[in-house]
Amino acid sequence: NSLMISRIIVFLLFILLSPFFLIISLIIYIDDGFPVLYRQKRIGLQNSKFWFYKFRSMKKNIPDVPTHLVKDPQQFYTRSGPFLRKLSIDELPQLSNIIKGDMVFVGPRPALHNQSDLVELRTRVGVHELMPGVTGWAQVNGRDELSIPEKVKFDEYYLINRSWFLDLKIIFLTILKVLGMKGVSH
Repeated sequence: NSLMISRIIVFLLFILLSPFFLIISLIIYIDDGFPVLYRQKRIGLQNSKFWFYKFRSMKKNIPDVPTHLVKDPQQFYTRSGPFLRKLSIDELPQLSNIIKGDMVFVGPRPALHNQSDLVELRTRVGVHELMPGVTGWAQVNGRDELSIPEKVKFDEYYLINRSWFLDLKIIFLTILKVLGMKGVSH
């Protein structure tokens, strides 16, 4: 099935990227010590909770809220943090979430465990029935700049219109965004 194929591809990608992961881990360690990974409870399929992994781009002991809700988040970044975030390198450990079966490549981004407003709206429109993704339709259409209702509208659009073609489009748009192309929206 396609989930098993995705997991095999990600496992091979994980092995291929392991030297890069080691270098990033060393940079984070030199910059701010251990741990190099950040672990956080997120909302998954059918509103179940799972551990979500990222390379740590912020200092230790920061508030457990979305970055865009933190007053002056710049003060919490490690020296390498802005670089890791700008190129989405901090997201790479989520490949392990795909291998574990908590996530897929494309789907709605998993909500934080304390984002009850987002979880409630997604549940109301059925988005909670989708496996969360490393990237998604809302991600390529505004990411954190979107209000929660706008984000849920994009998630609902994905739920209704999902296809291999739409997934490929989202992956392509994600790559363009990561490479810093401007004006990518729909």
